[in-house]
Amino acid sequence: MTTAPAGLRPVLAHRDFRGLAAGRALMYFGNGLATVGLTFAVLDLTGSLVDLGVVLGARSAALVVFALAGGVLADRLPRQAVLQGACALAALSQGAIAAGVLTGAASVPLLAALSLVNGAVSAVGLPAAVSLIPHTVPAALLRPANALARMGMMLGMAMGMSVGGGAVSLAGPAWTLAGGAAVFAAAGLAFAAVRVVVPRRTDHAHPLRDLAEGWSEFASRPWVWSVVLQFMVVNAVFAGGVKVLGAGVADETIGRGLWGLVLSAETAGALLGGVLAARWQPRRALLFGVALTAVDALPLLTLGYAPSVPFLLGAMFLTGVALEQFGVAWEVSLQQNIPPDRLARVYSYDALGSFVALPIGEALAGPLAALLGTRTTLAGGAALILLATLGVLASRGVRTLEVRQDE
Repeated sequence: MTTAPAGLRPVLAHRDFRGLAAGRALMYFGNGLATVGLTFAVLDLTGSLVDLGVVLGARSAALVVFALAGGVLADRLPRQAVLQGACALAALSQGAIAAGVLTGAASVPLLAALSLVNGAVSAVGLPAAVSLIPHTVPAALLRPANALARMGMMLGMAMGMSVGGGAVSLAGPAWTLAGGAAVFAAAGLAFAAVRVVVPRRTDHAHPLRDLAEGWSEFASRPWVWSVVLQFMVVNAVFAGGVKVLGAGVADETIGRGLWGLVLSAETAGALLGGVLAARWQPRRALLFGVALTAVDALPLLTLGYAPSVPFLLGAMFLTGVALEQFGVAWEVSLQQNIPPDRLARVYSYDALGSFVALPIGEALAGPLAALLGTRTTLAGGAALILLATLGVLASRGVRTLEVRQDE
């Protein structure tokens, strides 16, 4: 077994990490505000759930389409500059949406186009942000640094959604979106405090060659691509089962207000999981984290067979704890084993593979429940998660990879 040298506090002594973590938290806070503001802007404009799906779907599609471009840019350009540019474009796009809503010039095609821009810049910024962490702290603090950065990210999103709901009620969607634009600008200023120098490509190779090199790095490690395939299944099933079918089950059982409380339990569990992961993980942390992914089946089974508030709160809380144990182990494993000048591209393939099936899971959940029944569909989803997890545990690379602890 291995433990972190001194928990979370020493990580905050490093200025570069503070800037990076603050910038990431502000980006997710801004995304939370933007999501709530944009949702109600569309509903105020047309009242159509179909139009809302088009506008929000444009952002999700851009996250997938531009994921690989983000990896190429982050390995070619200074990552701080990529992040500052992404924040500037996000601030401009959110500001343009707010102006359109305020002036009455907004339309569904315009909102969808600007939402696509926002999704694209988020996709570009993600690999740069995650791949910067190893350069902002000593190697011995890598695990608590990842845990703390992820905790800030989750708190930022949760607070953004919460504040966004209040802001929409008090000031309306347009001013909520304008606030999101200001938060993105503040995130860019936070990233300006990061002054580390990261090795990167300086030649003029074609971007397709960059992608090929990233793919080679990704595909040559079975422990990497097998885990990404696992989460292609887990993310799609969990999103369809909890976000889509879970809302329907809640409507018929515990009610919408308590469903929001149930969803927040996952964030609370993730925060505790982050603290635990910062202070302790086994040396074979990836094996430990992958095995804990099986806990994702618990909320689906609870929704299907025991949809009461106490059971659902416990299931979602444990899921948050388990997923954060995996998340920290996964990021540390990549950062310790992938060459720094290719790390962002590997992260981009990770993002692409992990999230590409999300829309499929969300789209299929309803029709499958109508055909097979909600309980059967949820139980089948839980079985898929368990099978995907067992399949990855059969990988020798996952079972034997050890996290290095530099003293």
